[in-house]
Amino acid sequence: MARKLLAAAAAVVTSFACAAESTMNASSAGVKGALEAESIGLLSAESMLLRTGKCGACTVPKQGLWYFENDLIAVPGKGAAVSGFSRGVDRKSDVGNWAAGPGVEKLAYPSLVWIGAPSILEGAVMLPGAGRVRTNAGIELDIKLVPKISTNLSYANGATADYFAGREVRMRGAIERAGEKEVFVARTIWPSDFAFEPAKLQSKPLREPSELAAFVREPIKETRGIETRLLWERHPGQARDWKQKPVLGFVLNGAQGDDDESLGGHFAVATGRVGDRGEWSDWAVNNFYNLDSVSEKGIVAATLPMDNYLMDLNSGQKYYRPSWMLVAVLNNQRTAAAFQGGVQRVFNQLYRHDFLYRHASANCAGISVDVFDSLGWKIPKRGPTAPLKSLAAYAYIAAKDGSLQSGRKIYDYLNEEQTRLLPAVAFEAAGLDLLEIVGAKGTQRTLTAYEQQLRSDIDAIFLVRIPQTPSSRVTGSAPVFSFDEFQSRVPENQADWKIVPVAPRPFPDALRDPSTVAEPEPSPIPLPIAAIGAFGVLGTLLLWRRRATLKAARKKAVPAPEELVQ
Repeated sequence: MARKLLAAAAAVVTSFACAAESTMNASSAGVKGALEAESIGLLSAESMLLRTGKCGACTVPKQGLWYFENDLIAVPGKGAAVSGFSRGVDRKSDVGNWAAGPGVEKLAYPSLVWIGAPSILEGAVMLPGAGRVRTNAGIELDIKLVPKISTNLSYANGATADYFAGREVRMRGAIERAGEKEVFVARTIWPSDFAFEPAKLQSKPLREPSELAAFVREPIKETRGIETRLLWERHPGQARDWKQKPVLGFVLNGAQGDDDESLGGHFAVATGRVGDRGEWSDWAVNNFYNLDSVSEKGIVAATLPMDNYLMDLNSGQKYYRPSWMLVAVLNNQRTAAAFQGGVQRVFNQLYRHDFLYRHASANCAGISVDVFDSLGWKIPKRGPTAPLKSLAAYAYIAAKDGSLQSGRKIYDYLNEEQTRLLPAVAFEAAGLDLLEIVGAKGTQRTLTAYEQQLRSDIDAIFLVRIPQTPSSRVTGSAPVFSFDEFQSRVPENQADWKIVPVAPRPFPDALRDPSTVAEPEPSPIPLPIAAIGAFGVLGTLLLWRRRATLKAARKKAVPAPEELVQ
C-alpha cells in the first residue's frame, strides 16, 4: 500500500520535475522561474538552486533529499550559509546552544525548501470555467490542473472554478507544449486579492481574552476573500507603512469535515515580509507532519512558501478546512530570524530521525512551541488535560482495544501540556501572551531577553480569517480547544469515526547516522501505572503476610486439645 501511495504522489510531480529545465526560460508573458525575483520568507530565493531530491551534487543532508526524490526543491547555492545541527544533542538543547552563540541574527539558508513546480505565472486573470487565463500582456493561455493524487478524497470542481473566475491569480506550475500551443499546468492557484491593506485595517482590540477563541469559533461565512482584525498597534493614528516589514505569523488550520481524527486542527509558524502591495504568498511556512506515514494528500514536512502551504491543489490546507492567522508586524527582523534559524536546525534533525514526530509529545504545535521555548519565549502553560482521569482512561482503553499501546496513547494525550498538544490552544496562548508582552494587557512576569526583543520589535498585531476554498470536499470547521470538546464532537463508538487510513513510510536503515542516539520508545505501561501495579502487588503480598502472621499468632494463643487435658 505504501508503494502505491508513493507512486501516486510521484506521478503527479514527475512531469514537473522533468519540465524544470525546459520551463525555466518559458517565453509566455508573465511566466518566470520559480526562484526568479522571489523571496522565501526573509531570504532571497535567487541565492538558491532548483533541484530534485536526486541531486547528487547537493551538499545538504541526504536524509532530507530522500523525501523529495521525485519533487522539486530549492537548495542553497554555492557559498551560501546553510543551517546546520549538532549531533548527539536533543533538538531543544541544540536550538538553545545555537541561540546563545554569536551570529544568531544573521539568518542562514534552510537545507531545502519544498517548491513543487518550476515556474510561476502571475498577474493573470482567470477566465470563466478556469480553463484559460488572460496574462498581464493580454495573451490568453490555456490552463490545466495538475492531476489529483489517487488517494486524495476530493478535488477542485465547478465550485472551485467559480471561486477563481474573474480574479487575478498567481499560479505555480509548468508550461507544457502541444505542437505550437502552450498550456500552463497549474499546481497552486493563489488569488492576488488576498493581499493585506494596512490602511484599511479596522482596529478592534480584544475586550476579553476569550474573544480570541471566539474569533476562531465564529460561524464560517461564505466569502471569497480574507477578513482581518487589528488587535494592537504601537502608534495608533499614524500611517501604517508596512512595506517590507518583517513578520512572525501563527497559522491555525481548522478541523476537516471528512476526518474525525483531524478535529484538533493543525499549527504552523511563518516568517517573511509584507509585500509592497500587501502580498504574503512568499512567506516561509514551517510545516511539521509525520514523516513515517504517507499523507493521502501528498504533504511532506518541510519549509515551503505560503501559497504552496495553503493553495496547492492536492496538499493545500485551504482546500480542506478554514484557517486563521495571527500576525505580528515587526520593526526588526531579529526575533523572526531567530525562530527561522532555530526551526531550520530542527528540520535537519527531523529528516535524520534524530527525533520522531509524535502525535502527543512532538506534534506540529509542540515542536514549534519548543523552538520558541529554547529561544526564551516562555508561553504560559495551561497544564495537562486530566492527569487523574488518564489512569482510568488507560485501563479502559487498553482493556477495550486489547492493546497496551492504545492505552498508552490516551494516557499521553491526557498528560501532555495543552499548549504543546492542541494547535488551537497553542494559537490562543501565543496570541494572548504576545498582547501581554507588548503591553496591551500588562504582563506581571519578568521578561527574558527574547521576550524583551519581542516587546521592542512588534509594531502591530492583527488577525486573519482565511475561508476554505470550495471544492468537492466537505466544509470544515473550527478546531477543538480541549480534549473534552474533541470527545463531544466524535461519535461515541470509535467504529463510527470517519478516518482516512494512511500507509507507513519506513525510513531506510542506510540513511541512519550511527552517531544518532536512538530515541527510546515510550513504555506501553506508563510509570505511574506500573507503580500502581507494583504497589498493588506489594500490598497484596503484605496483606497475605499479615494474615499469615495473625493466623500463626492465633494458633499459638489457643491451646491445642491435648494441652487442655492436664
